[in-house]
Amino acid sequence: MRFGVIGSGSWATALAKILTDNRNPIRWWIRNEAVIRQLKARHHNPQYLSSVHFDTGLLSLSPDVSEVIAASDYLVMAVPSAYVATTLEGLERTAFRGKKVISAIKGILPDHNLLLNEWLDREFGVIPADYFTIMGPCHAEEVAAEKLSYLTFSGQDEDKIKEIAACFTTEYISTVVNRDVYGVQFAAILKNIYALGAGIAHGLEYGDNFLSVLIANCADEMAGFLRKVGIHNIEVGVHTALEGISQRKSANYAASVYLGDLLVTCYSLYSRNRTFGNMIGKGYSVRAAQLELNMVAEGYNASKCIYLKNKEIKADLPIAEMIYRILWENVNAGVGMKQIEPYLV
Repeated sequence: MRFGVIGSGSWATALAKILTDNRNPIRWWIRNEAVIRQLKARHHNPQYLSSVHFDTGLLSLSPDVSEVIAASDYLVMAVPSAYVATTLEGLERTAFRGKKVISAIKGILPDHNLLLNEWLDREFGVIPADYFTIMGPCHAEEVAAEKLSYLTFSGQDEDKIKEIAACFTTEYISTVVNRDVYGVQFAAILKNIYALGAGIAHGLEYGDNFLSVLIANCADEMAGFLRKVGIHNIEVGVHTALEGISQRKSANYAASVYLGDLLVTCYSLYSRNRTFGNMIGKGYSVRAAQLELNMVAEGYNASKCIYLKNKEIKADLPIAEMIYRILWENVNAGVGMKQIEPYLV
């Protein structure tokens, strides 16, 4: 299997580590040629997860995305959602023909308000059978430290999902598979928005008791949205037949990729969305928080995308909508959180 990795941030670097730890050679698109030179010379990414040492004999590095795509059968997309269109700008419509796309993107393309699979279908004709996702809960920093983490792989073809997942299974990565491509993507988008809210509450010096109630209500709100968009495997405690070999339960809403990813993103100090929200709660402007963070918090653009998308879906999203208003309509964070309080049960 010829893997290509598109992106050079912390998440892309973590996925490159996992693949090469399993001795999979990879083609790796890195926009910055200075980073490529450093990686070749010093065996680590100087900008992200610099503690990770790479066997450069397994790396084919290039600043030309078309070159990486042409040389790969499986393409791991790991750039921030806001940069997908510009990264792939100028490619032929046939560039992804015969390729399998594995999305590690936890956001909506903000200029188009589309999930990655929807946009790739429109722009490049990528069919659903050739599209897969990698979701968490999994922080890049813990992958770098080789702390046990979980990755969930989704796609239409269960045999192909298992084949892909096997390439990412290590002593420190446990892999889970399901077929819920839309559900895992929407859950990943929403959990980033709610992590912003948790961060805002923390920055406003709400305590753990309030945070637990806020996040529990976020979980309920997210489940309601998923049900509205047609996701069915969200009833806690209900499973289909057990998988024959491992006896692992089938996924439902309590599974790691849904509720687990929400919890870790809302609580973890590694969470850039929580950190971004924390700064907003402390009084930073959006622009000041972006400059201070110096990384993309996917929940920021996602809050607007979900707000607009929900005009059609009409799910009950008072928490997500208030987070949008705080970030995009200049509602004071303290006032906005006070307005959320009556909705919590």
